[in-house]
Amino acid sequence: MVDCDCLPACPFFNDKMKNMPSMAGMMKKRYCQDDYMSCARHIVKVAIGGDKVPIDLYPGQNERVSKIIGSA
Repeated sequence: MVDCDCLPACPFFNDKMKNMPSMAGMMKKRYCQDDYMSCARHIVKVAIGGDKVPIDLYPGQNERVSKIIGSA
C-alpha cells in the first residue's frame, strides 16, 4: 500500500511522539504505511480539513471521529 500523504507533515508523529520512538514506529507502520484510510486523523482531515484535526487525536481513536466531524 502507498504511504499516507499526510505523514511528512503530520504534527502528531513529528512532534507529539518524539519521546516514544518505538510506539511511534509501530503506529506509523500500521496507520501510515499499511492502512492510512483507517487513521482517525486522516478521516477527520479528509472530512472537514486538516486545521480541524485535534493535536491530541491518536490514529486509533476512531470513536472520537464522528463527534469531531459533527461539531465542525
